[in-house]
Amino acid sequence: MASIYQPVRATTTLTSSTLSSRRSLTERKVSFVVLRSGGVKDSGLKRICCRGDQFVTNAVAAKADTPAESTASKPGHELLLFEALREGLEEEMERDARVCVIGEDVGHYGGSYKVTKGLADKYGDLRVLDTPIAENSFTGMGIGAAMTGLRPIIEGMNMGFLLLAFNQISNNCGMLHYTSGGQFKIPVVIRGPGGVGRQLGAEHSQRLESYFQSIPGIQMVACSTPYNAKGLMKAAIRSDNPVILFEHVLLYNLKERIPDEEYVLSLEEAEMVRPGEHVTILTYSRMRYHVMQAAKTLVNKGYDPEVIDIRSLKPFDLYTIGNSIKKTHRVLIVEECMRTGGIGASLTAAITENFNDYLDAPIMCLSSQDVPTPYAGTLEEWTVVQPPQIVAAVEQLCQ
Repeated sequence: MASIYQPVRATTTLTSSTLSSRRSLTERKVSFVVLRSGGVKDSGLKRICCRGDQFVTNAVAAKADTPAESTASKPGHELLLFEALREGLEEEMERDARVCVIGEDVGHYGGSYKVTKGLADKYGDLRVLDTPIAENSFTGMGIGAAMTGLRPIIEGMNMGFLLLAFNQISNNCGMLHYTSGGQFKIPVVIRGPGGVGRQLGAEHSQRLESYFQSIPGIQMVACSTPYNAKGLMKAAIRSDNPVILFEHVLLYNLKERIPDEEYVLSLEEAEMVRPGEHVTILTYSRMRYHVMQAAKTLVNKGYDPEVIDIRSLKPFDLYTIGNSIKKTHRVLIVEECMRTGGIGASLTAAITENFNDYLDAPIMCLSSQDVPTPYAGTLEEWTVVQPPQIVAAVEQLCQ
């Protein structure tokens, strides 16, 4: 029931807005932040805190046993997304002396996007270790440190540079727990900026989720708000499994109010961003905001889209996704990953295998073009899904 949909590019962009949240299908309360040109807008905080120390061994993530209390009525503080990542990292370094940071310029410079700013002064040069420009070397060193009992966070200055360490991530990080017969755990977090920025050129604008998705033994999550950035960071550090945390270079300056009290999110759970009835839109990372821009137009046209930020790229939360499909019977996947072999292709296969009987229309998937990202701004926009395409796809699905 799967098809690839690529409408003609619209020449106008949509203004962003917020949409009121309602009770979700799984009784989980969520909120979202909408990116605007020149700034961001915050919304109220309505979420749950989930356990982040569990590992789902198959491709289907189970529902959390007991949802925690909403944080809507509790005091909080405003943080940008990169600051939320830093706060989560700092809390875990304070809690566990085994947590350390390894990477280029992560020390006194504070990281390429300031996620580690100030940590070297507080914890010293051995726990926040500056390395030479040699991704294969310091990634291998971090994996070895994890084997001996530390819990390293490996920062790639850009996720594209970590292709130089693909051998270490695949043959060591993903396999050693298995090939050692369980004698070694690899509690390592690999994180850094990625995605299509604004005129950063091809090598700095790569979407590498699908590259790493095929590696057995690795979990993958993608943050999209300051709230889930901090919660996923803390969960990834506490996990005994190797976790790749994808951060989008254009989302670092999103601002949101997050709770003062500690919380940890699940590494295997999607987020219901907007409940709806007519179509399920599955997305993650930066495309969450393009979808929410399109949702405003769709509501004005009489459609009621359900928007889910899948967050967990491996494994997929098929519990949340499946419940939504059983209600709407239509699926649109919106991603920044490549069209061929991307996250959308894997998600399409999983939905077809598990929920084909509930579909009333073929699955549509909007993805980036299979080309190196151009430097020219107009061409760069052309390669990435834009809100008018999402509107057109939903209209076609709901005919």
